[in-house]
Amino acid sequence: MGTLIVHPENKEQLSALKAFMKAFNISFEENKQPYKTEFVEKMKISKQQAADGKTVKVSLDDIWK
Repeated sequence: MGTLIVHPENKEQLSALKAFMKAFNISFEENKQPYKTEFVEKMKISKQQAADGKTVKVSLDDIWK
């Protein structure tokens, strides 16, 4: 069959969807983290580098060359 990706807007909707799928014996997976772990780690490193002042400034003239 097909795969659905559902985006409930709140906890009540999430609970209702889970209950519905369980009642109809529909298997599902719950992804508690919306981003891959590797990406999250890279973002943490980047934020720390920015906080430490380890950044590079690029002028607009360098971008449009």
